[in-house]
Amino acid sequence: MELISVFQSALAFIAAIGILVTIHEFGHYWVARLCGVKVLRFSVGFGKPLWTKKAGIDQTEYVLAAIPLGGYVKMLDEREGEVAEEELERAFNRQHVSKRLAIVVAGPMFNFLFAIAAYSLMYISGVNGIKPYIGEITNPSIAWSAGVQQKDLIMSVNGIETLSWEKARLTLMQESVDGAVLKMQVQGKDFQIRDLQLDTSELNFLQDEKTDLLKQIGFGMWRPKIPPKIDEVIAGGAAEAAGLKAGDKIISLNGKKIDNIRLWVDLIRANAGVDLPLVVRRDGQRIELLLTPRAKMDEGKEIGYIGVKNVIVIPEEMRQQLQVVEKYGVFDATLEAINKTWQMSVLTLKVLGKLVVGEASVKNLSGPITIAKYAGRSAQIGLEQFFAFLAIISISLGVLNLLPVPMLDGGHLMYYCIEIIKGSPVSEAMEAIGQRVGMALLMMLMSIAIYNDVLRIVE
Repeated sequence: MELISVFQSALAFIAAIGILVTIHEFGHYWVARLCGVKVLRFSVGFGKPLWTKKAGIDQTEYVLAAIPLGGYVKMLDEREGEVAEEELERAFNRQHVSKRLAIVVAGPMFNFLFAIAAYSLMYISGVNGIKPYIGEITNPSIAWSAGVQQKDLIMSVNGIETLSWEKARLTLMQESVDGAVLKMQVQGKDFQIRDLQLDTSELNFLQDEKTDLLKQIGFGMWRPKIPPKIDEVIAGGAAEAAGLKAGDKIISLNGKKIDNIRLWVDLIRANAGVDLPLVVRRDGQRIELLLTPRAKMDEGKEIGYIGVKNVIVIPEEMRQQLQVVEKYGVFDATLEAINKTWQMSVLTLKVLGKLVVGEASVKNLSGPITIAKYAGRSAQIGLEQFFAFLAIISISLGVLNLLPVPMLDGGHLMYYCIEIIKGSPVSEAMEAIGQRVGMALLMMLMSIAIYNDVLRIVE
């Protein structure tokens, strides 16, 4: 099973990176063609070519290479080889600085456009979510001091409407990065609207990799207390050995009343190899069993595992109360997609800024292993989640590539801005120094990201 999961994650990662790299490089390619620059090669991936084809009037070489971690567009350029006199006007280095700037910025812009397109399609088809009802409040906490109450419905944060928990989490995170006082509007159980202020100035949720922002604020998601029901018993597992059957409704485990699936799962995971008295209801009768979870390794930790598939039967009335579908017409969906892309871009930029000044932990950096893991999970959940994953990664690529770091598109844009100001190009010697500095920075960041990935596996 583990091997299948790794294989699925690898395939999803290759598909995701392939799509996003192609979109990014197509931006450079398309605008270069519009500007009259000759494109020699369009490559998705690095290293040994697996597939090549020449096409078009310029006989551009299209390449699919072995290492799926990037790509490039090679253009005619005097700095990279001799150019025939009749083609000089089509060389990249001979173009006006405005054209060169447009060609370079097109890659990141296409990443943002892809995110907008992906979110638009999702909102047009309808995004399923859960209404942001607040669960148990921690005392003391920021939420407790502000007067937040259990079963409050979050209506807006700093004037931004929060229809779902996904939107509420994103908005709370974006607005809390700078340690601001959050103005949160909620609707209580009595249907009265209240305006609350949450002081997040002392929060440090970016300092630790696994810190939950909502936990630091002092509340979580409200979940109906409905005991889990066994949907399927896997042959040969601890559940089958204990006598559990499909259709059993869990009453108690190890003397504790089971009124929600989280408690059920937590108790099983925490008690590998321990005999746990179990009470279930089967066909209207109360049945007593003895359940012994078996040990299983999960991300470097030993957990209990029994081999069942659980299901929670939520009454239809409650389901309708909790469920929300964000669905818009084409125009409104596009506006919502633009707004979400902007929100994610700003949040990414703020977190990067915090990393630079030391207010965020480098443990938050993720490399290809973690990205592959989430690619696999999102692909397994469904097309909607995979599109959402692609949109987030596309935004991250767009923002990162616009940073003024040599080797990245943003570094070239920085050089072109200097050229516009001083009236002449940056010297080749200065560019060479910048390339070395940029390469060193990127290698350092990649090393930290991969190191974090490995730690997440072994811890």
